[in-house]
Amino acid sequence: MLYFEFFFLLLMLYLGSRFGGIGLGVVSGIGLLIEVFVFRMVPTSPPVTVMLIILAVVTCASILEAAGGLKYMLQIAERILRSNPKRVTFIGPMVTYIMTVMLGTGHAVYTIMPIIGDVALKNNIRPERPMAAASVASQLGITASPISAAVVYYLSEMSGFGVSLMSIIGVTIPATFVGVIAMSVYSTRRGKELKDDPEFQKRMQDPIWRERIENTTATTLDEKLPESAKHAVYLFLLSLVIIVILGMFPSLRKLADMPKPVDMATLIQMMMLAFGGLIMVLTKTKPAKVPEGVVFKSGMVACIAIFGIAWMSDTYFQHAMPVFKVAITGMVQSNPWTFALAMFIVSVVINSQAATCKMMLPVGLGLGLSPAILIAILPSSYGYFFIPNYPSDIATCTFDTTGTTKIGKYYFNHSFMFPGLIGVITACCVGYALALFIV
Repeated sequence: MLYFEFFFLLLMLYLGSRFGGIGLGVVSGIGLLIEVFVFRMVPTSPPVTVMLIILAVVTCASILEAAGGLKYMLQIAERILRSNPKRVTFIGPMVTYIMTVMLGTGHAVYTIMPIIGDVALKNNIRPERPMAAASVASQLGITASPISAAVVYYLSEMSGFGVSLMSIIGVTIPATFVGVIAMSVYSTRRGKELKDDPEFQKRMQDPIWRERIENTTATTLDEKLPESAKHAVYLFLLSLVIIVILGMFPSLRKLADMPKPVDMATLIQMMMLAFGGLIMVLTKTKPAKVPEGVVFKSGMVACIAIFGIAWMSDTYFQHAMPVFKVAITGMVQSNPWTFALAMFIVSVVINSQAATCKMMLPVGLGLGLSPAILIAILPSSYGYFFIPNYPSDIATCTFDTTGTTKIGKYYFNHSFMFPGLIGVITACCVGYALALFIV
C-alpha cells in the first residue's frame, strides 16, 4: 500500500508541475486532502517556519527593489561585465551567483540576463555559454545564502546537533563556488562559434531578427538612480552582516529569561522585517510600489507552492517513515550518494529547493544520516534544471536573441543540462570533502 501511496504522491507532484507556480501548491492541496480522508494518513503541521522565512526575506528584498537598490546592484554588475567582456562566461555566472547569495532568492536575476547576452554578442561570444551557466548559477547560489529558506530550514532542524550557520555556509559557499567555476570552465568552449552556427546565420538573414540582434542594446546604465538606492543597498548588506555575526556567536542571541539563544529562523524573520522597514522609512519608498516588483510576485508564488508541496509530502513521509527506516537505512548509511540522488529527483519534480529540504531533511535525519553528510549533499536539492520548465531558464532562452540558448528537439538536450549536472555534482563532491573537517 505504501508503494501505491508513494506513486500517488509522485503523480500529484507531476500534475502540479504541469501547472507550475501556484498550481503546484493548490494541486498538492488536493493530494493532501486525499491522503488524509482516503488513505487515512494523519496530517502533519503545515510548513509555517519555511513560509515565514520566505515571506520575511521576500518582503525585505522587494522593498530593496522598490527603493531602487536592486537596480543599483545591477548597474554595478553591468559595469563589471562591460569592463571585462572577454571573461563574460566566468563573470556572468559569478554575478548571478553572488546576487542570489546576497538576496536569498534567484528571482532577482532576470534583468541581468539580457545584459550578459548583449555583452557576449557584442564580443562575438556564443551567448549560450555565459547565459545558460548564469541561469544555473543563480539557483545553485540558494544553498549558499545565509538567508535562503533552504539554508535556514536546515539550520533550524539541525541546531540540536551542534550545527551553526557557519557550519552550513562554511561548506556550501566554497562548494557551490567551485561548482560555478567548474560549469564556467566547461561553458567556455561549448557549442559552435556564432559564425559557424547555422541557426544564428539563418536568423541573420531575416531583416527583423538582424535589426533586433545588431541594433538592440540591453543596459541599465542609462537610468539615473536617486542616492537613496545606494543607501538601501548599504542597509540590506548591513542586515546580512549582522545575521552572519549573530549566527557565528550564539551568546549574542542569549536573553536573560531564555534558557536557549533565539533560534536563527526567528532571528532572520525579525531582521528581514526590521531592515525592510528601515529601508522603506529612510529611503522614503512608497509601500504601494513593493508588490509591483518581480521579486515580490515570484516570492509569493514560491510561498504558496511550498505551502502545498511540503505539507502533502511531509504527511506521506511521516506516515511511511517506520517502514522506510527498516527497509533502506543500511543502504543509505553505507551509500550516502543514494540519498543525494533522491533529493535531486524530488527537486526535479517539485521545482523548489526549500520544499525539497522540507520534504527530505526529516527523512535523512530519521534514517540516521550524519549532519555532515546532509550538509555536504545540500546542493543536490537543486535538480529542477533537469526539466527545462523553471522560469529563469525559460526567460534566459527568451532573452537570447541569437537562439543559441534553447530547449532542444528532444526536450532534455537543452542548454542547462550539462552546466547544471557539472555544478551540482562538483558542489556535492567538494561539500563532502569540506564537511568532514568543518561540521
